[in-house]
Amino acid sequence: MTDSPTPEVHRGLAGVVADTTAISKVDPDSNSLLYRGYPVQDLATTQPFEAVAHLLWHGELPTAAELAELESLERSLRPMDERTRRVIDDLPRDAHPMDVVRTAVSQLGGLDATLLRDGGVLDPELNRGRAVYLLAQLPGIVAYGQRRRHGLDPVPPRDDLDVARNFLWQTFGEVPDDVVVDAFRTSLVLYAEHSFNASTFTARVVASTLSDVYSAVTAAVGALKGPLHGGANEAVMHAFAEIGSADRAEAWLDDALAAKRKVMGFGHRVYRHGDSRVPSMKAALDALVEHYDRPDLAALYDTLEAAFVARKGIYPNLDYPAGPAYHLMGFDTETFTPIFVAARIVGWTAHVAEQQAANSLIRPLSAYTGPERRDVPR
Repeated sequence: MTDSPTPEVHRGLAGVVADTTAISKVDPDSNSLLYRGYPVQDLATTQPFEAVAHLLWHGELPTAAELAELESLERSLRPMDERTRRVIDDLPRDAHPMDVVRTAVSQLGGLDATLLRDGGVLDPELNRGRAVYLLAQLPGIVAYGQRRRHGLDPVPPRDDLDVARNFLWQTFGEVPDDVVVDAFRTSLVLYAEHSFNASTFTARVVASTLSDVYSAVTAAVGALKGPLHGGANEAVMHAFAEIGSADRAEAWLDDALAAKRKVMGFGHRVYRHGDSRVPSMKAALDALVEHYDRPDLAALYDTLEAAFVARKGIYPNLDYPAGPAYHLMGFDTETFTPIFVAARIVGWTAHVAEQQAANSLIRPLSAYTGPERRDVPR
């Protein structure tokens, strides 16, 4: 038997460059996340979410006319098909909201008759329209999921509101003060895209098989559900609820570390000097703390962060300020990750389009560690 060299294995594909992308990157010099070259913190303070969606889809920020066209189309596509609502209603009321979103996205694909058209799955123009359709539909799906859990009727969308305001309107039945809207819009921009993360890579793998965009997004939702990815913002608030108050934070952390529990909301595989999105989201959280008069929450946040950094030298990621921000807005903790979906749909669909434009089937190798060839007993 000839010995073959042992292949180098990169568990979790750490350090592996799988493809090229022009959509986003983390700039090593400034430690900033760039969307098509623009620092995300600058976009978060200057641009509406719809403009950021256009940037990720088309490569440039929109002109006034292009933005108006996108806004008009997106708003016209918001009403939910009754068949989609019935599919959601068939799920148990206590089903996890991510299961509701995953099922609803799959339903949207099943209703899209243009997929049956010759070449319809890969038609770039149709897929651009599907991206806008998914952006328009997801806020209503997420909002209805929360309201349904509380026994409340759905709130119809409004065509006079932007994405952020309409999302809040459909969830709570009212448009909150501008400080809340601005914090929510900031979170959507910050969550919109992040290169080859687990869910985006999942979407690209599915797209590489020449499957349709709905299948790619459905798979991405499944990847995002996991607590090591999108579920981290939920886990932050579960930890806050367990701790209770700032005076208990250090003891709780010491017990968690002694038990080798993973403390969510800290650290990131890509960032080595802190997540560049955190300052923008922390500023939004600070504004919400003042607006809702919740210094107790700020004290817990600050105490736990300082203790974790002191003990581990690891800094917060975006999920750490986003979780308490969504909590103050009134979202159920279980709704946090679906909100992430409603923002990241822009990045996912941008990556699906990029994958399809220069496709190569993603099919890595594996290093076999099982038994060598052997005979079946007779």
